[in-house]
Amino acid sequence: MGNIDVVITGLGATTPLGGDVASTWDGLLAGRSGIRRIEADWVEKFDLPVKIGATLAEDPTEKLPRVQARRLDRCEQVALIAARQAWADAGFSEPTDEHSDVEPERLGVSIGTGIGGPVTLLNQDDLLEEYGIRKVSPLTVPMLMPNGPAAHVGIDLRARAGVHSPASACASGAEGIANAYQMIQNGRADVVVAGGAEACIHPITIAGFAQARTVSTRNDEPELASRPFDAARDGFVLGEGAGVVILERADRAKARGARIYGRLAGYGITSDAYHITGNHPEGVGQIAAMTNAIRMAGLTADDIGHVNAHATSTVVGDVGEANAIRKAIGSHPLVTAPKGALGHLVGGAGAVEGIATLLSVYHGIVPATLNLENLDPKVDLDVVAGEPRKAELTAAISNSFGFGGHNTALVFTAA
Repeated sequence: MGNIDVVITGLGATTPLGGDVASTWDGLLAGRSGIRRIEADWVEKFDLPVKIGATLAEDPTEKLPRVQARRLDRCEQVALIAARQAWADAGFSEPTDEHSDVEPERLGVSIGTGIGGPVTLLNQDDLLEEYGIRKVSPLTVPMLMPNGPAAHVGIDLRARAGVHSPASACASGAEGIANAYQMIQNGRADVVVAGGAEACIHPITIAGFAQARTVSTRNDEPELASRPFDAARDGFVLGEGAGVVILERADRAKARGARIYGRLAGYGITSDAYHITGNHPEGVGQIAAMTNAIRMAGLTADDIGHVNAHATSTVVGDVGEANAIRKAIGSHPLVTAPKGALGHLVGGAGAVEGIATLLSVYHGIVPATLNLENLDPKVDLDVVAGEPRKAELTAAISNSFGFGGHNTALVFTAA
């Protein structure tokens, strides 16, 4: 693997806090919550114990042409919206068959998802059972397949260097970005559109998480439900959304005079090999992911001034990660956990939170962890609460950990 400088030149997102990066970032800094009561008749129909979710702030069907939107699963819709935003933010014009600002053979895509299109699968199955095969859409399979979000972005932007779709549960978006870094380092691409997307708020996912007792049941106070690191936390809140970044060779970006948000300096990818839903009790995989990312970046733990924690607001998970951060980095970094405001975007989480981490370095400010009123005494870290904290940051880590024992840490440094 080479040592090519890889920079970020474009950002795009659609989240529970806003329909783009600016509104999402502003929401994080202002302490707004994207968590609300789910406005769907199935909540009462099935008498679900969880009636809240971090649903999108803006309906994706209103941002895409009607005919196109109908041919895409919601997961594919949000990926396409975020990718187009990031592409434009990088200063690239909309590609055509005759022209693209990036040579198609040097352009790649790496967009992960935890689940893909289960909503399409379940809705089409309902139609089959009630009305028979004639009502089933011929687009069912391309709408439900997990590589759909990445594939549609690849087609839209004419990317021919390879389209990849890691499915590593809640680490998928971060792994998508790490894979993009690899594509540039090994010479396969000069520019990669990378990130993650998820949109699976549905009765079966809510019911499954509820039965596993991993989600908050604070239905009467949705905006207070997600409480990372707080002593009164009772589970995560399922969310939806997408985040996409444009990774580019630094020499190419500088030559075209692009705005550079920062560098992706290193990553760490490990696996726990321990339990399908639980993290290793000693945090060995999480510690290794952070340590490997710092080493790849050519830094030391002392250089890391900020950690964007995966912290989902679960009783066991938050403490486990806090211990891992202390062992891998120490107690000096400013820590934040955006899921207090965003909920858990599953496959989109690592990408959206990676963007937040990069913006913290770029702007020199760390958003506060929403709803952190009483820090769990087992969490021995400087977790930012109440108000955002200004800080001169040269390097920061974004953590993403997923069911199956997937661990990914990304190191971002100032440009």
